[in-house]
Amino acid sequence: MEECSKFKRICVFCGSNSGNKQVFSDAALELGNELVKRKIDLVYGGGNVGLMGLVSQTVFDGGCHVLGVIPRALVPREISGETVGEVRIVRDMHERKASMAEESDAFIALPGGYGTLEETLEMIAWAQLGIHKKPVGLLNVDGYYDCLLSLFDNGVDEGFIKPAARDIVVYAPTAKELMIKMEQYTPSHQAIASHESWKKAQRELASSDEGPSLPW
Repeated sequence: MEECSKFKRICVFCGSNSGNKQVFSDAALELGNELVKRKIDLVYGGGNVGLMGLVSQTVFDGGCHVLGVIPRALVPREISGETVGEVRIVRDMHERKASMAEESDAFIALPGGYGTLEETLEMIAWAQLGIHKKPVGLLNVDGYYDCLLSLFDNGVDEGFIKPAARDIVVYAPTAKELMIKMEQYTPSHQAIASHESWKKAQRELASSDEGPSLPW
């Protein structure tokens, strides 16, 4: 049964490997099917390998739009595999993240390595800064992100993360539970700079043709 969602497009960060447990692949398929059920389009890092391949193929086969954003250096098939859906080739990793963020209404991280962590943490930091107001969710498959969540808690205990900012991160063990939490998410933290001030700065940069664009 199809369900309505307030999200039109969700960006998924995940590994270009499948991991050592079948449960990770199962979770990628589950997330893909959950997006299809809710008629949500996918934005992801391009390619058709590892968990990225599983979730993108599932969403594509389910009839939803898939946008893969990939840096030119990673285009060769031996690196990324055969990308499904629409492909947007960008100059570098910075442009990739900005483009993915601009195209998406929310972000979900499946298990992954350094790249997945870096992309997810940047979206969390951008939320704290006030650059965007979009939910950031961790699909905590088999406790994969338990250590990261404990690190965030320790950051609060040690005075480096404000308690309200800790709530930027939404997490759940299953795709369905995570989607429900993200649908209900309302920012409770005070942004370091207002969203409006970031938009104003972006307009000024655009009018002067200087500097990179910021994601909205």
